[in-house]
Amino acid sequence: MPIDNNPAENIIRPIAVGKKNWLFVGSERAGQRAAAIQTLFGTAQLNGINPAAWLKQTLEKLPTWPNSRIDELLPLTTEFIEALHRK
Repeated sequence: MPIDNNPAENIIRPIAVGKKNWLFVGSERAGQRAAAIQTLFGTAQLNGINPAAWLKQTLEKLPTWPNSRIDELLPLTTEFIEALHRK
């Protein structure tokens, strides 16, 4: 009998598999940076955004982007960002 794939398990699988790889990231700060990057990539995927394309666009915009609008570079949908501004 085939085992049903649990969507939640599929989402966290890369993190569980990567634990061995991240065990020796170099330092606590490096581990925190790796966690932040994984969070941004996961957020992009959950919002239907291609993480590689988002990262490329963000890195191209970042040098001239104003700090006051940095939240617009997050891997979120336009609607979600607009809703944040309305609150």
